[in-house]
Amino acid sequence: MVLDGQRARADFALEPVARRLINVNPNTISWIGLILALVCGVVFYLSGTEGMGYLLPVGAVAVIVSGYFDALDGKVAKMAGKASRKGDYLDHVFDRYADVFMIGGVAVSSWCDPYLGMLALVGVLLTSYMGTQAQAIGAPRLYAGLLGRADRVVLSTLFPLIQFAMTGLGYGSFEVLGIELCWMELMMLWFAVVGNLTAVQRAIITWGNLCREDDGH
Repeated sequence: MVLDGQRARADFALEPVARRLINVNPNTISWIGLILALVCGVVFYLSGTEGMGYLLPVGAVAVIVSGYFDALDGKVAKMAGKASRKGDYLDHVFDRYADVFMIGGVAVSSWCDPYLGMLALVGVLLTSYMGTQAQAIGAPRLYAGLLGRADRVVLSTLFPLIQFAMTGLGYGSFEVLGIELCWMELMMLWFAVVGNLTAVQRAIITWGNLCREDDGH
């Protein structure tokens, strides 16, 4: 599941709003996205409190809106001719904090085993690091792999909704190989396993590209 390569297909939803916000500083839009990510993390954390599971759909909506603003800032910057290295750097920094806020909110909640939550955060952050590190050493920005940011946004929207629906039906958790998991933990398990595999995959791709460059010299 790799959706980062399909970002251009979201332009139809971004361009009309970007035109209306053409005079807004793109960094302001980035800040809005970051604040929404923080709100999302808090909501996910609170949703694990007994009797507050109704917050799961609220968190899912917050993920979508935050992700929209994250994509919108770059679109506005390009359309307004305000794209810059500083803006790109700020966007990467905010993306990482947004990941920590949203996934961390689940990791420290009662939805998730803390060790699994830690592995999920490591997987997500290493995936992003490997992509930007490729760019830092002069290679193209790397989006390849099994779990990109767009994938995380989609999964972080779907699984809270699944958890909410299945809890209402009386199937909020299930057993796999003798281990009881809830649906939110299944999402975190995916981030932990596939995130780390994606980080390794990106490292191998970048290493291969560097070897080919050296051979070409």
